[in-house]
Amino acid sequence: MTKLIKPQHLKPGDKIATVSLSWGGAGDPELLWRYQLGKERLQDLYGFHIVEMPNTLKGSDYLYRHPEKRAQDLLDAFADPSIKGIFSCIGGDDSVRMLPFIDFEIIRKNPKVFLGYSDSTITHFICLKAGLSSFYGASILAEFAENIQVYEYTSTWIQKVLCDPSPIGEIPAATMWTGERMPWLEENMNKAKKLLKNQGYEFLQGTGKVQGHLIGGCIEVLEMMKGTTLWPSDNYFKDAILFFETSEDMPDPSLIIYWLRNYGTLGILQNAKAVIWGKPYQEKYYDEYKASIKKVIIDELGLTNLPIIYNMTFGHIEPMTCLPFGALAEIDCDNQTFSILESGVI
Repeated sequence: MTKLIKPQHLKPGDKIATVSLSWGGAGDPELLWRYQLGKERLQDLYGFHIVEMPNTLKGSDYLYRHPEKRAQDLLDAFADPSIKGIFSCIGGDDSVRMLPFIDFEIIRKNPKVFLGYSDSTITHFICLKAGLSSFYGASILAEFAENIQVYEYTSTWIQKVLCDPSPIGEIPAATMWTGERMPWLEENMNKAKKLLKNQGYEFLQGTGKVQGHLIGGCIEVLEMMKGTTLWPSDNYFKDAILFFETSEDMPDPSLIIYWLRNYGTLGILQNAKAVIWGKPYQEKYYDEYKASIKKVIIDELGLTNLPIIYNMTFGHIEPMTCLPFGALAEIDCDNQTFSILESGVI
């Protein structure tokens, strides 16, 4: 595929715009405290100057009714030369409604860091269509406003991927994880979630080393995108390392089978170099998802040489790493490692 433009690395003092591109909960009165906490953490951890776009905090009802305002915030943030990065407040389920209002040329001409995950998959593919690499990682309300403090694994990989122009290198699995869902109430902000020992990456098949560029996202959101102008040409998927993960909706395992069959019918899995899959939310359907993946990729499609890594530390899991779209990654099946061989930023 054509090389994506890498944005400039972030540094202390940079102005970072926050955006609400899907659910507008950051501006709801009962959650504003959590947005402010995430904002303060970003300023304290990295020295960023955090600003809101005009509609970021207008609340969930207003932003649901006005996808064009969400799109305008995104485009205005890209167009503003004083803004060096754009961070998503949270995901949701209807970022795709922004699509009619997107001017890809504005994004193409003003490359900068965009960070988010889950429903932000839509915005990542907007950036991809504009030729820009973006970053699948933490959000303001969830990870940066985490109870007590940001997990060190999360903050370390944000620093490495977004602020360091040297090659990213090996990314080990987080040693601990949590999927505990604690209500976002101010009285809970100093309550620690229960951390569990993480078993690490699970290599389902594959031998030797493979390399490919990263492309993927939340698999439910990718389904909303198929058939739209955002869906990439076959060229983008050829020789890729596909990354997939599921959301807190915890879709039924049968849906994983249906969706992967579709990727097989499109020839995407057959042309990929590898598939990596994030830990399922709360580990629900852990074994069932794994069985679904093997059923389609190995049993039905016969792709017995396609490396598959399961239980990766990205997506709807805490803590999480940060993946740059389009970056060259390497899987060493024999030594069971995952690395990104280039920088995410310049």
